Amino acid sequence: MGYPNVERRRLLAAAALGRAPGIAGPDPADGAPLCAVTGEILDVSPHLIAIETPEGAEERLVIAPWATAWHGAEMAPADLPVGSMVLMRTLREGRVVERIWADTTRLTGTIVSIEGRGELTVVLDCGPHRGPRTIVIPYPATGRLQVRHPKFEPGYLFDAIGIRRDGSALALLPATSQPAHRSGSVPAPPPAYAGAQARISGTATWSDTFDEEERGAAYPMLERVDTGCPDAGLSCAGLPYLAIGSLLQIRNTCAGRTANLPVVACGCLAGRFCDRCVECETSPRGRVAELSPASFVELGGELIKGCFNAQIGLG
Repeated sequence: MGYPNVERRRLLAAAALGRAPGIAGPDPADGAPLCAVTGEILDVSPHLIAIETPEGAEERLVIAPWATAWHGAEMAPADLPVGSMVLMRTLREGRVVERIWADTTRLTGTIVSIEGRGELTVVLDCGPHRGPRTIVIPYPATGRLQVRHPKFEPGYLFDAIGIRRDGSALALLPATSQPAHRSGSVPAPPPAYAGAQARISGTATWSDTFDEEERGAAYPMLERVDTGCPDAGLSCAGLPYLAIGSLLQIRNTCAGRTANLPVVACGCLAGRFCDRCVECETSPRGRVAELSPASFVELGGELIKGCFNAQIGLG
């Protein structure tokens, strides 16, 4: 998903501006770090899980007694099917698992068409970097999704969390409440913002379009010539313009964790969502960053909750 030479661009920008380049990673002051580990399940029991990592190595991790798992529904970790792709939140330098998400995907875009009466088939326009995507909404999930998506019709935004199953993407849970505006009618930011404050509050979300183990963020307000994206530079959150390779300091105000993450991709689709996160309190409107799943989890986020209240600044 990201652009090449992100690290080099960050160093060159820091040199040109006469500032320290900053260091990517979690804030040491937050205490023991959370680690995200990904892989395919080879074997699982109530106490141990064996996975094959994206590099092809086999890893065996201890499952904490309090650990929980999600695979379309909450379940015991030992009930996860072999062959599932998992993202795990771990402690003690990645050796003890406390939370597992299996085959989890996020389905974000503009509704293009809807077909069906019980089970629904929905085509989404997921933006210029992702293209169209066809998803399925099983009949038992239609009610809870439509409650949070009152404008369930073409031209409006859609955001749900689900699972990958047999080559299909099933939408099961609403990620956030649908914005009231149409996809192409993003409200202007409040005049009081104007991108002037040192730290900006809003919503941080995640996307599964990043590479499996990538750490980084997609950011809405990028220069169009820098990204080659005509949809860049759109947000109702009053964000300042940044360049690919910039280091963004992101704080999860709900979990009290902070990390410096490189801007590795254009977040033009996230910029169309003028919504709020209510994870621990009500955030100001607007998505300020879209994180890779690994970065989202390491900042204390829960994948199936979809967002956390965030503050951002330059790292």
